[in-house]
Amino acid sequence: MSDSSAVRVADLPQNAPTAFEITPDKAELAALAAELGVNALRKLRFTGEISARGKRDWQLTGSLGATVVQDCVVTLEPVTTRIEEKVRRNYLSRMEIPDEGEAEMPEDDSTEPLGSHIDPGAVMTEALALHIPAYPRKEGAELGEGVYTKPGAKPMRDEDARPFAGLGALRGLLKDED
Repeated sequence: MSDSSAVRVADLPQNAPTAFEITPDKAELAALAAELGVNALRKLRFTGEISARGKRDWQLTGSLGATVVQDCVVTLEPVTTRIEEKVRRNYLSRMEIPDEGEAEMPEDDSTEPLGSHIDPGAVMTEALALHIPAYPRKEGAELGEGVYTKPGAKPMRDEDARPFAGLGALRGLLKDED
């Protein structure tokens, strides 16, 4: 999908924004859902424009809308999530890229080095991947307490595993000794 949406920077007009709209068909939605590891993408639309920023830099702004179906992390039932996000990427012709293996991440994560093409399809896929819920939960679904033990032994509960759970009882014992 991203191959057909890539635009050569040399072909972009300097004095007017270039509009784009990406609305994948059912086959593309299914392929993208598989790539992103979700059950289904029911709707996906990415619209916006690419415009010049100065003589050499460019900016992509857009609106992403998607309906995603995933499994609930508690019940494994399907959960539908609506995503509506504003997206912005700044493409800089002169962006310093550190040579060393480790580098500090810049605060502005919307800035990228300018290449020969700007690809709204790739931006759409990245933005969608970043906004899909990591742990979707069906409304009202709660994770119960798991209790496991050997037969005949007292089970250890979540409350017993808390680091300061026994301090109250210990404090009571110390007061009794005084």
